[in-house]
Amino acid sequence: MKHSIHPAYRPVVFRDKAAGTSFLTRSTLGSASTVEWEDGTVYPVFDVETSSASHPVWTGRARVLDQAGRVELYRRRYGRG
Repeated sequence: MKHSIHPAYRPVVFRDKAAGTSFLTRSTLGSASTVEWEDGTVYPVFDVETSSASHPVWTGRARVLDQAGRVELYRRRYGRG
């Protein structure tokens, strides 16, 4: 890799506002705000609206659509079949 052309890759805390959880990972994102992590180290924090802790697909709260019902809705709407 060439030096001085890539952004800094450093530890960043991602804080999920919906679930109230935080994840420490590495990223090139930067932030002006910081947070003290569980180990006592201060890291930049990046607030997100949705993460795997609050997304319906990952938490199991996703609505399962009835495939047969969707086919019937299509047939009623467009009069085919």
